[in-house]
Amino acid sequence: MNIVSGRILVVDDEPQIHRFLSPALTAAGFEPLRAERGEVALRVVAANAPDLVLLDLGLPDMDGQEVLRRLREFSSVPVIILSARDREAEKITALDSGADDYVEKPFGLGELMARIRTSLRHKGQQEPPGPELVLENLVIGPQGAALNGEKLVLTKREHALLLLLARNPGRVLTHRQILTAIWGPAHTEDLAYLRVYIGQLRKKLGPEFSAKLKTEPGVGYRLED
Repeated sequence: MNIVSGRILVVDDEPQIHRFLSPALTAAGFEPLRAERGEVALRVVAANAPDLVLLDLGLPDMDGQEVLRRLREFSSVPVIILSARDREAEKITALDSGADDYVEKPFGLGELMARIRTSLRHKGQQEPPGPELVLENLVIGPQGAALNGEKLVLTKREHALLLLLARNPGRVLTHRQILTAIWGPAHTEDLAYLRVYIGQLRKKLGPEFSAKLKTEPGVGYRLED
C-alpha cells in the first residue's frame, strides 16, 4: 500500500492529543507540526504550508471556528475538525466555513488516518499544476510575468501580489485578505506594506495596464475583469 506523505499540523491545547497523534503520524510517513493556540496555528500555516490541518475547536485564545474562518482567507489547505462538540449546528458551521471533514472526540486512530488519506487524495485531484494566466497583453506564470512580450522585473512579493489579483479578476480583495496571503497573519494591519507594493506594481505595469488595478477606498483592491 502506498503511504501518502506530507506535513500535518495538529492544533490542539491538550498535550495528550499531541502525545497520541505525533508518533502515529510519524509512523504513517507524515511530519507532524504542533500548535496549541489559534494565533500560532495561523502563523505556522502561513510560514510552513502544511499539507493538512487537524483543528480542535476549543482553543484557549480563540474559538476554532474563528481560526478556520481566518485560515480560509489565505489558504485552501485541507482542514479536518477534531472536536468533542457533537452538536449538529457546530458541524454545519464548520463545514460551511470551509472544513473538509469533522471527526468527533474520542476517535479511533484507524478512522482518522483513513480520513486524512481521503482528504489528501481530494487535494491532489483538485490542485493540478497552475496554468499561465493571460489578461490581454499580460501573461502571468508561476515564476514570472511578461507584458507585451517583455519580461517584467518583479520581486517575489510583487509577483505573488499580481498573481493573487489576477486569479480573482473583478473581485474585490480586502486589505486583510491580501496582507494575510502575501505577508502572513501577523501583518494583517500593515497597510503601509500593501500601499508601497501596489504603487511599485502599478509603476512596473505602466499607465495602460495599471489603470485596471482599481483601489476600493477603505476596503481593498480589484483587478478589472
